[in-house]
Amino acid sequence: MRIKLIIALLVLAALAGTVFYFRADLAVLYLSLSQKIQNFEKTSVDSLLSKTGQQVNAPPPIRAQKETLKAQLTKSGTIKWTNSQRSDNGLPILAENKNLDQAALSKAQDMFKKQYFAHESPTGAGPAEVAKAAGYDFLIIGENLALGNFANDQELVQAWMDSPGHRANILNSKYKEIGVAVLHGTYENKSTWIAVQEFGLPSAACPQINSALKNSIDLYQKQLDDLSSLLVEKKAELGLTSPRRNPDLYNQKVDEYNKLVNQYNSLLARTKSLIDNYNSQVRALNACVTGQ
Repeated sequence: MRIKLIIALLVLAALAGTVFYFRADLAVLYLSLSQKIQNFEKTSVDSLLSKTGQQVNAPPPIRAQKETLKAQLTKSGTIKWTNSQRSDNGLPILAENKNLDQAALSKAQDMFKKQYFAHESPTGAGPAEVAKAAGYDFLIIGENLALGNFANDQELVQAWMDSPGHRANILNSKYKEIGVAVLHGTYENKSTWIAVQEFGLPSAACPQINSALKNSIDLYQKQLDDLSSLLVEKKAELGLTSPRRNPDLYNQKVDEYNKLVNQYNSLLARTKSLIDNYNSQVRALNACVTGQ
């Protein structure tokens, strides 16, 4: 009897030693039989979206090189000679737009009132802000400024044409509309004229981007972010659960985690489909703006 007990103890000791020696291999074997954790692709939606933006062309303002006491400028004459230059260079004439006229007038009045001569006001408002304030929805905006007692409208427009940046605005083939203001007042204690040209490519001239589509993408992005945070939490819970000591609970948490991964990946696939559609619209808009 004593011999049998000794043998039994030796066998148990051998088994215990074997388990201890091969414990790592046994753990791997167990985990291979347990449910596996799926992966999810954490994606920044912003990195997938194409971008488009409004363009502003604003060359440095010019001043009259020679002046006359009989200076007289008009809005209609300035538009006439501007379109004459475009026609002479094989370009279509620009249509006068009342909102751009208002933007030009507001700009001229503001410069006299605040005594500055620049595209950006002391409060930081530039051509884009001035056009938007006048209710002009644009893809491209351009602004030419001139100060001085030019003899007439033709001389004013020619002064702009002699300046490369202003000439580029006048002969920009992308513009469709124009607004002009010529205003007489006092600047730096001198009686003088300020002239403003506003050029524009209106938003309606190009294919529009579906705003509802972008709203849906933004909504999906929020849902993806929420799911991503939840998945991180679930992954942390899994790390605190032992698959050997509590296999049922571990597999339950794996199930929960994997269901969330499937939900996330499905939503991401739908989001990418919307983004592809949105990007197609952005490319069409950019092609219209650039003329390519």
